[in-house]
Formats: sequence, structure tokens, C-alpha cells
Amino acid sequence: MEWLGNLFGQYGYFVLFFGLFAESLALPFPGELAMAISGHMNNLGSFSIPLIILCSYLGAIVGTTFTYYLGYKLGTPFFEKYGKYFFLNQERLTKVTKWFDKYGDKIILVSYFIPGLRHFTGYVSGILRVRLRTFFLYNYMGGFAWVLMYVMIGKIFGQQIEQWLHIISQYSVIAISVVAIGLVTVFLIKHNKMAIMNWIRTKSVK
Repeated sequence: MEWLGNLFGQYGYFVLFFGLFAESLALPFPGELAMAISGHMNNLGSFSIPLIILCSYLGAIVGTTFTYYLGYKLGTPFFEKYGKYFFLNQERLTKVTKWFDKYGDKIILVSYFIPGLRHFTGYVSGILRVRLRTFFLYNYMGGFAWVLMYVMIGKIFGQQIEQWLHIISQYSVIAISVVAIGLVTVFLIKHNKMAIMNWIRTKSVK
């Protein structure tokens, strides 16, 4: 944690943007820990929560959008041959592709919360030619929930950051389910607002 604190001291918010961007490309960077530490630094008067969230979110979605573009343009044959240079070897490519086959495009929505998946979701989404609008919707919603969650962990729990990150990693399936249900509920309400309002009116009349 000390080296991250030193980076924040030298480069401020840029650490979040470029760090999260790098992690989205499957480069080694502890994105979750960095966001949690920056959330705690807000308590110390160093950082602004809105700017922490903005820089982290932009870094994450710009990175995943870039990997989507690479996957879309380069395709399966390229990654089967050169994927190891992107940390996406044949075994990982096959594994992530099976996740998409099993759960469909909606896996993008929760991929940020699954270690070993979020780093490659953009690449594989592009390789599989997931519709751009679908990718944007699920990726950007999931990315925002992921960023918000870890920034607020740092702000709320402060010195217990590492302990809480460990707990979350142990119960990641539960966390994924809660986030997914919440996001899907919001999405359904937003896109069926008129039908819900008509149903409420009908019930109130009776």
C-alpha cells in the first residue's frame, strides 16, 4: 500500500485513470486497492470523491472500449496466435468464450466483479462481435457499479481496507448477484416505466 500512496502523492488522480486503463488491458495494476485507498484519502482531505469516481470510471471504460476495438478488428486468428502477448493465451481465451456461451452478453454486466474475467471481457466481446450498443450498455453500467463500490469501501472503512477487500474476494459470488440484481432491476424499471405506472393506476382504481 505504501508504494501506491507514494504514487498518489506524486501524480494524484492520474494514477487512477492510467492505472485502471492499464488494468483493463490486462496489465498488472491493483485497481480495486487503488480505488479503495483513494476513497480513504478523501477522509484525510486529499482527494475529492466525485473526481476519484470520474477518473477511475473513465480509465476503466476507456481501457475496456479499447480492448473491444482490438478484439473486433484483429479477430480470433490473431489472438490464437499472438494472444499470449496480451496475457490472453489460448486457455484463457477458451475459458472466457465459454462464459459468454453459457451466460450470454449479460456476463459483461458483472465481469468487473470477477477476477480474471474483467481483464479480458473487452477483448473477447470484440472477438465475438458483441453489438457495440450492448457492450456499451452492460460494460458502462457494470464499470460504474464496480468503481462506486470500491471507492466507497475505502471511504467508509478506512484503515480496514485490506480486510474488507479480502472479505469481498471470499464472497464475490454474493456481491456479483446483489449488484447484478440491482442493475437489472433499475434497467427494467427505466425501460418499463409507463407499463409500471399503468399497472399502479389500475390497482389504485380497484
